[in-house]
Amino acid sequence: MKVKVSRKAIFNAAHRLHRPDWDDAKNQEVFGKCNNPRFHGHNYDLIVSVTGEIDQETGFVMDLKVLKEMIQEHVIDVLDHKNLNTDVPEFKNLNPTAENIAVVIWNRLRPLINTENELEVVLYETPRNFVTYSG
Repeated sequence: MKVKVSRKAIFNAAHRLHRPDWDDAKNQEVFGKCNNPRFHGHNYDLIVSVTGEIDQETGFVMDLKVLKEMIQEHVIDVLDHKNLNTDVPEFKNLNPTAENIAVVIWNRLRPLINTENELEVVLYETPRNFVTYSG
């Protein structure tokens, strides 16, 4: 029997959606307000879920305290109150869209999770706009 366990976290970060290979007009047309040269920020809600078999000894799919610590160290400490474009190495050459942020988070956490378990990242950029990535 597979069960999904989840942990929610929150972080705040600034970013600018911009392609340096496009001119200002095309960046403005495609990214609009999100192309602000002075950046803009979001209060991101993150839900990280791990799906797997329940360990018969512990009763856990995964210890949520351990998941909490992984998220704190490998996601929140790296992204919270940062300018994603300038402060986070993964975004030096990657546009920090919600989609790309979710993939970066998944890639940071995947090596830390038991390979037998599935990992899912849901990232809310606003209360109504969110992305889901499962690898």
